[in-house]
Amino acid sequence: MTGGPVLLYDGTCGFCAESVQLVLRHDRKRTLRFASLQGEYGGRVRGRHPELEQVDSVIWVDTGANGDPARVLVRSDAALRVARYLGGWWTLLLAGRAVPRPIRDAAYNLVARHRHRLLAGGASCLIPGPEVRERFLDPTS
Repeated sequence: MTGGPVLLYDGTCGFCAESVQLVLRHDRKRTLRFASLQGEYGGRVRGRHPELEQVDSVIWVDTGANGDPARVLVRSDAALRVARYLGGWWTLLLAGRAVPRPIRDAAYNLVARHRHRLLAGGASCLIPGPEVRERFLDPTS
């Protein structure tokens, strides 16, 4: 599988793993790919975008013609982009764009700060099933 957007997520976070599972369940297009922030692809994206050095948020990556990261969205912008990608009822969340980004990101950061405690069981790695494994860019994801 080549091309298409990539969603970077915290590979050590149970809440993030559950969020990826939610996206997989509702993804009708099946073109979105995934990679952990800690993996090889996540490291390459962060290397090309120094502004992401301290970001441990979900990151939406639109890839260019050669597969390199062309544009990145973080925090609430990335979450809203996921909603747009999923379509259907998820597009109702796009009304959140009416809220100024600093306020949206403050709410996002509040959840992100506590994400490791939001699910019982703590840290968890995502082990993709064989039916979606080709959509994960890092072999250890």
